[in-house]
Amino acid sequence: MTAPQVTARAVFARAATTAILLAGLAGAGGTGSGVPTAAAAEFVRGLGDVPAMPGLAPVDGGDLVFDKPGGRIAETVMSGRVGRADVLSFYATSMPQLGWERLSGDRYRREGEELRLEFVAPQPAGLTTVRFVLTPR
Repeated sequence: MTAPQVTARAVFARAATTAILLAGLAGAGGTGSGVPTAAAAEFVRGLGDVPAMPGLAPVDGGDLVFDKPGGRIAETVMSGRVGRADVLSFYATSMPQLGWERLSGDRYRREGEELRLEFVAPQPAGLTTVRFVLTPR
């Protein structure tokens, strides 16, 4: 089997696993803690299977995707009327289920990539803007 075939299989397997996990979360109805889960989640643009937290919407013009031999670099910005603590809790709950290891409150690692959640400030009252930054590790 050639390298592109192996890569395609790995991507397909990861996508299938993600769909199953998200379907399970949707059927479970959340965590019961009042914190949104990946239920009925869409994905963050340009980041593959990173779920978009309900209540966050893409900000136009905030996307950057760059593939290079050492890995991909991707950035996207989402904003919504959600609390910072809720964003951190959502990702702390959902990311490990998708194979991401939590490095700190706002950093995750999986298969040679690191994802950072950066909170953009200042913001109008009640609005939270998050920049998702994916880099090779």
